[in-house]
Amino acid sequence: MNKYVIALFALLAVTGSAFAADVIDLKRGVKFTHKQHSEVVNDCSKCHAGEPGKIADFGKDWAHKSCKGCHTEQKKGPTSCKGCHNQ
Repeated sequence: MNKYVIALFALLAVTGSAFAADVIDLKRGVKFTHKQHSEVVNDCSKCHAGEPGKIADFGKDWAHKSCKGCHTEQKKGPTSCKGCHNQ
Protein backbone atom coordinates (compact mmCIF):
# COMPACT_ATOMS: atom_id res chain seq x y z
CA MET A 1 0.00 0.00 0.00
CA ASN A 2 2.79 2.45 0.90
CA LYS A 3 4.43 1.86 -2.48
CA TYR A 4 1.25 2.94 -4.24
CA VAL A 5 0.94 6.10 -2.15
CA ILE A 6 4.57 7.02 -2.79
CA ALA A 7 4.16 6.31 -6.50
CA LEU A 8 1.04 8.49 -6.62
CA PHE A 9 2.80 11.42 -4.95
CA ALA A 10 5.80 11.04 -7.25
CA LEU A 11 3.51 11.02 -10.29
CA LEU A 12 1.72 14.14 -9.08
CA ALA A 13 5.01 15.93 -8.42
CA VAL A 14 6.32 15.17 -11.90
CA THR A 15 3.10 16.07 -13.68
CA GLY A 16 2.23 19.09 -11.54
CA SER A 17 2.47 21.52 -14.42
CA ALA A 18 -0.24 19.58 -16.24
CA PHE A 19 -2.66 20.63 -13.49
CA ALA A 20 -1.64 24.29 -13.52
CA ALA A 21 -4.16 26.72 -14.95
CA ASP A 22 -3.62 27.20 -18.68
CA VAL A 23 -4.63 30.87 -18.73
CA ILE A 24 -4.02 32.97 -15.64
CA ASP A 25 -5.78 36.33 -15.38
CA LEU A 26 -3.43 38.85 -13.81
CA LYS A 27 -4.00 42.49 -12.93
CA ARG A 28 -4.69 45.23 -15.46
CA GLY A 29 -6.00 42.91 -18.20
CA VAL A 30 -2.89 40.74 -18.51
CA LYS A 31 -3.64 37.15 -19.51
CA PHE A 32 -0.74 34.77 -18.95
CA THR A 33 -0.72 31.48 -20.88
CA HIS A 34 1.15 29.16 -18.53
CA LYS A 35 1.15 26.12 -20.82
CA GLN A 36 2.49 28.09 -23.80
CA HIS A 37 5.22 29.73 -21.72
CA SER A 38 6.26 26.47 -20.05
CA GLU A 39 6.59 24.80 -23.46
CA VAL A 40 8.66 27.65 -24.92
CA VAL A 41 10.87 28.33 -21.90
CA ASN A 42 11.12 24.66 -20.84
CA ASP A 43 12.80 25.62 -17.55
CA CYS A 44 10.48 26.27 -14.59
CA SER A 45 13.32 27.81 -12.57
CA LYS A 46 13.46 30.76 -14.99
CA CYS A 47 10.35 32.12 -13.24
CA HIS A 48 9.87 29.86 -10.25
CA ALA A 49 13.07 30.12 -8.23
CA GLY A 50 13.04 26.92 -6.24
CA GLU A 51 9.88 24.87 -6.51
CA PRO A 52 6.84 25.38 -8.76
CA GLY A 53 3.96 27.41 -7.36
CA LYS A 54 3.37 31.08 -6.84
CA ILE A 55 6.25 33.33 -7.81
CA ALA A 56 7.91 34.98 -4.82
CA ASP A 57 7.93 38.80 -5.05
CA PHE A 58 5.63 38.74 -8.09
CA GLY A 59 4.30 42.17 -8.90
CA LYS A 60 4.60 45.01 -11.37
CA ASP A 61 8.35 45.50 -10.97
CA TRP A 62 9.11 41.76 -11.15
CA ALA A 63 6.89 41.30 -14.22
CA HIS A 64 8.29 44.29 -16.08
CA LYS A 65 11.86 43.20 -15.39
CA SER A 66 11.47 39.43 -15.85
CA CYS A 67 8.65 39.04 -18.38
CA LYS A 68 9.43 42.02 -20.57
CA GLY A 69 13.16 41.28 -20.22
CA CYS A 70 12.69 37.70 -21.39
CA HIS A 71 10.49 38.80 -24.30
CA THR A 72 13.17 41.29 -25.34
CA GLU A 73 16.00 38.77 -24.93
CA GLN A 74 14.19 35.98 -26.80
CA LYS A 75 12.77 38.38 -29.41
CA LYS A 76 9.38 36.72 -28.78
CA GLY A 77 6.29 38.07 -27.10
CA PRO A 78 5.02 41.59 -26.51
CA THR A 79 7.20 44.32 -25.05
CA SER A 80 4.87 47.31 -25.32
CA CYS A 81 2.32 48.24 -22.65
CA LYS A 82 -0.69 47.39 -24.80
CA GLY A 83 0.94 44.13 -25.88
CA CYS A 84 0.27 42.70 -22.42
CA HIS A 85 -2.26 45.08 -20.86
CA ASN A 86 -5.58 44.76 -22.66
CA GLN A 87 -7.54 47.18 -20.46
